[in-house]
Amino acid sequence: MKRFTRKRLFFIVLLVIFLLLDSRVIWKAMYPVYFKQQIFSSASRYHVDPYLVMAIIQIESKFDQRRVSRKGAVGLMQLMPSTAKWVIKQANFSSMAEEYLDEPDTNISIGTWYISYLYDMFDRNSYAVIAAYNAGPGNVKRWIAQGVWDGRGDTISNIPFGETRHYIQRVEYYKERYSKIYQDEYNKP
Repeated sequence: MKRFTRKRLFFIVLLVIFLLLDSRVIWKAMYPVYFKQQIFSSASRYHVDPYLVMAIIQIESKFDQRRVSRKGAVGLMQLMPSTAKWVIKQANFSSMAEEYLDEPDTNISIGTWYISYLYDMFDRNSYAVIAAYNAGPGNVKRWIAQGVWDGRGDTISNIPFGETRHYIQRVEYYKERYSKIYQDEYNKP
């Protein structure tokens, strides 16, 4: 009788584990997102995929709003101060935005506007946008113009910067994860 009970208990535990692994609660614990309201709001305002913004934040700062890179990139979206200053001017953000670059609302808003700008620049090609966010739009334009890379996901191995190739793969991975896990929370306008 003990043997039957142990087997039964074992299968029940396996069933519970299986059911929990397919639970959004578990997935949300494994892939937490902070500042969702700010992300969804900025994504909606600038017509950008919120899951792309989440993925970039994850890769850039792991949702640490106080992160500053060795090169001087600031905040959740790791914005270079010179890029942020340019965006603030182009998008008519308040001149005070530069002083609050490490604040989530400001950083996400500026970073999301910049992604929208890159989408326009690269004809809505998300691979080129992600590459440009990492390597700079000048590099990506040059690679495409010179035929080094055609901007497609299946040819990212042609990108000359290993960091950028890996960056695109990581961002795409997290974007897919976040879209599956948090799709029920985003109400498209």
